[in-house]
Amino acid sequence: MVTLRVAIVGSGPAGIYTAEALSKQSGEPIEIDVLERLPTPYGLVRYGVAPDHTSIKSIAGYLRRVLESPGIRFLGGLELGADVSADDLLACYDAVVYCTGAMVDRHLGIPGEDLPGSVAATDFVNWYCGHPDVPADAFTLDAEEVAVIGVGNVAVDVVRILAKTADELRGTDVPEEVLDRLAASRVRRIHMIGRRGPEHAKFTLKELRELGEVTNADVRTLPSEVEVADVEGLSRQIRGNVEVLRSWSTRVPAGRPRALDVRFWLRPVEILGAARVEGLRLERTRLVEGRVTGTGEYETIPADMVLRSVGYRSVALPGVPFDTGTMTVPNVAGKVTGTDRQYVAGWLKRGPTGVIGTNKSDAAETARTLLAEAVPGTADAKLDDLLSARGITPVTYDDWLAIETAEAELARTLGRGERVKLVGRPAMLAACGRVPRDTAGASS
Repeated sequence: MVTLRVAIVGSGPAGIYTAEALSKQSGEPIEIDVLERLPTPYGLVRYGVAPDHTSIKSIAGYLRRVLESPGIRFLGGLELGADVSADDLLACYDAVVYCTGAMVDRHLGIPGEDLPGSVAATDFVNWYCGHPDVPADAFTLDAEEVAVIGVGNVAVDVVRILAKTADELRGTDVPEEVLDRLAASRVRRIHMIGRRGPEHAKFTLKELRELGEVTNADVRTLPSEVEVADVEGLSRQIRGNVEVLRSWSTRVPAGRPRALDVRFWLRPVEILGAARVEGLRLERTRLVEGRVTGTGEYETIPADMVLRSVGYRSVALPGVPFDTGTMTVPNVAGKVTGTDRQYVAGWLKRGPTGVIGTNKSDAAETARTLLAEAVPGTADAKLDDLLSARGITPVTYDDWLAIETAEAELARTLGRGERVKLVGRPAMLAACGRVPRDTAGASS
């Protein structure tokens, strides 16, 4: 019997849920290779979930069991477009599923956005989560006032990490080098800014309440900015958010080391500064027929650093169709439009919406579409042969387990929690006895 062979590009939740769905739905033998650009799996779970959110990070245990299922293989350190092309994968697999997510930030489109000190929140999140693309010395946190633009869960995470002490994060997996810089932080005041009112904010009630419990910062709102006319007409979740935000407006500052001001009805119009960020000019807003409109009333707040958290977007993959309007791969039920044997799942398929678990039903739909039309034996080349001919040896699942072991050992050595992340590809590859290709000419 000919076995169906599928390549999945991306080992985050979308990719691994797709592998699980294919395994469960297929009534015939199936072989699945999960390809990943980084040496480590789990994507957003490892490099996007805040380190102090251990309950959410525990999803990695579920994803791990999927990767350890029969017929599923992890191949790390392989980059689409650099190491292999879309055509290479189509020559080696009967079907290819792209699950690379949406990890680039959206831009504000205002003057001063490119000034030093104006940074995408995604870069900051990647930094404190130990992403190998962002060096440990990328942030010094010498700014005394920081403005975080956005009122979603990512913005809340960023603000919480800025507000907490390093000691409060010592039991997490934050890299030691990052923890040292958090300990030396000069941040004293944080502004979190939303264009709309509190009833339109995207954070969840649990995240919001957690922010209000930070012991190192006085958290405040302005009464005039958190008033909502018809609270009872709101959903239970949004009503809870508004009530929490209202309660913060009556808080008396306790003189804590840091202050956090949560602001609404303000939109950034310019990031101020000559050589670097010095302030943020904001315009008061209101809703007109459901759209945010400026009122012509302006306010300037001092800020030495601006973190932009106004949403994610996907990027085009080499050789794969891409809609620059929706910033997604065009598809019907997961089948890439106008192609043969190519599929998509996750944020790359539908845009950056939903929570991690949303990817499960999304992946199941793509798996159904693929299995309904895929033909085993369509491709006869072997990826292993192709990589061998190019002198490329991927990171295996056993290599990843060696990295995990090294991180657990580092935590024991430092007296910190269950694991401490290694920083950078060289350290990760050294942990599994490998040498980076770009420094020694060997395979990574």
